[in-house]
Amino acid sequence: MARYVMVIDSEKCMDCKACIIACQQRNHVPYGLSRNWVRETNSENSPCGFKFQPGACMHCDDPSCVRACPTGATWKAKDGTVEIDRSRCIGCGSCIEACPYHARFRHPVTGTADKCDYCHGSTPGQIPACVAVCPMHCRIFGDADDPSSEVAKVLASRKAVHVVPLGSGANPTLTYLDSTTPEQLPQASTVSHPVGAIPPLAKGVTWVGGLVLAALTGTFVRQLVKSSEKEDAEIAAEKKLAASDDDKHDKEDNA
Repeated sequence: MARYVMVIDSEKCMDCKACIIACQQRNHVPYGLSRNWVRETNSENSPCGFKFQPGACMHCDDPSCVRACPTGATWKAKDGTVEIDRSRCIGCGSCIEACPYHARFRHPVTGTADKCDYCHGSTPGQIPACVAVCPMHCRIFGDADDPSSEVAKVLASRKAVHVVPLGSGANPTLTYLDSTTPEQLPQASTVSHPVGAIPPLAKGVTWVGGLVLAALTGTFVRQLVKSSEKEDAEIAAEKKLAASDDDKHDKEDNA
């Protein structure tokens, strides 16, 4: 039996919202609601002082939402996902209140609880929509028990953390690479638990990318400034020439 997990590399995220839109379309999530998110968090490790942090249901082991459900409509499946049986859900909202990550909501049409299920409900056996569309490959998904899978290789070679709100007792399976600033997800009072080890190269790549992007942006801005200054100079010269012609015409008329 596969054990599905998702690993997120926050340093690569540029907040394009492709993951959110793809999830909404594939899973028919109403406008204004979302099964996943991208939040801006402060970061001392970022050249900009902040970074974007994707997230979704953490698919916890021993999840509080399962314990809170009075009808057994939500459960932890053998493949590692936390699922919802909407035919058994009475829409009481107990699971929504119990989730320390605020990853659940009440669907306004069905009245039942809704959340990320790795797209198992809409397209079973396929890669989740958020993973498939991400242009930066921020999200990695697969069978953690399969040594040949990308997600297993990443977890074996990179240091990673689990984000756990203080006092929640949560045991999430969704994992962040070490560059994440987990203290701001979902609230200020959270702690992280190390998962693996990381080679010293890991951070340099995205820093270089960030510096290159900053350099390109700076060059573009400088070009805009130069173009604007050139246009201002040309306009000023034209005005001066026009004023000179007017003076010349005035003198000729007076003569």
